[in-house]
Amino acid sequence: MPSVISISKLAKHYQVPEREAGLKAAAKGLFKRTYKTVKAVDGISFDIQPGEVVGFLGPNGAGKTTTLKMLSGLLHPTSGELSVLSYEPAKRNHDYLRQITLVMGNRNQLSWDLPALDSFDLQRAIYGIPTEEFKRTRDEFIELLDLKELVQKPVRNLSLGERMKMEIVGALLHKPKILFLDEPTLGLDVTMQKRIRSFIAEYNKRYGATVLLTSHYMADVEALCKRVIVIHHGQLLFDGDLTALVQKFSAFKTVAFDIDNPNQDFSQYGDVVSIDGLHVTLRVAKEKTSAVTTRLLSDLAVDDLTVEATPIEDVIESVFSVKKEAME
Repeated sequence: MPSVISISKLAKHYQVPEREAGLKAAAKGLFKRTYKTVKAVDGISFDIQPGEVVGFLGPNGAGKTTTLKMLSGLLHPTSGELSVLSYEPAKRNHDYLRQITLVMGNRNQLSWDLPALDSFDLQRAIYGIPTEEFKRTRDEFIELLDLKELVQKPVRNLSLGERMKMEIVGALLHKPKILFLDEPTLGLDVTMQKRIRSFIAEYNKRYGATVLLTSHYMADVEALCKRVIVIHHGQLLFDGDLTALVQKFSAFKTVAFDIDNPNQDFSQYGDVVSIDGLHVTLRVAKEKTSAVTTRLLSDLAVDDLTVEATPIEDVIESVFSVKKEAME
């Protein structure tokens, strides 16, 4: 099956002026500026198949948003090859733009002073959506996101979560095949995050859309993505199954248990993470977990012992701390 998104050695570099602090340096900069090259994206390659929901992860400044902007045609690459739906995004072909959408959690596209319904109708006109098809899609999305009581309110009167749901509806009314989602749940409460995740999953299921998702909320990634791509300093660190990522970088497991006498030395079993009342939590090397739990049960009168995998947030953090050369 041919890829719908294909990237090969994609790079985006910027020339940024720099100078030393002080009045003398400022005066010198008026006549002779010096520049440094910032490599926002530095030669990444990957392919995404139709219908995949892929998590695109990395710390702030890793190059995620820059990559999404190149994929959507907002930025021209410095070098490399880029193809989405067999189009070159930078050319901004009309047929291409009708098949994609870019949703950014910190950007608004709806008219602030108008009800969302009016902005939806503007989207219908922009994309030339037939009226009956538009109404069906609009009403379907309004029902899925429970917006019936809100669409008549001016957007400025909506909460952040309500406004984000409206933004997503507006961005998907033309039923795009490719969704570039940049922090779509940013700043939302847990309930609203879950609602938006459910909507994205349902949209993917109903329309077979391909989704590339960036998020700092690991719950988004765990709920939606089987595959993750991790970049750091503009370079690719990992591309594969989320479960494989956890197995590869989760060097420890958490062993927790209750004991009547917690005032003793547990360091012989592992690193003591916390002792809260009668509840003790240890961090144990993954390969030693079985032996340690056997010793605990044999040596101590423990109750309710549990072994848990390392939280996904900690796994991702450990990926960021690994240099690309070391991984190779």
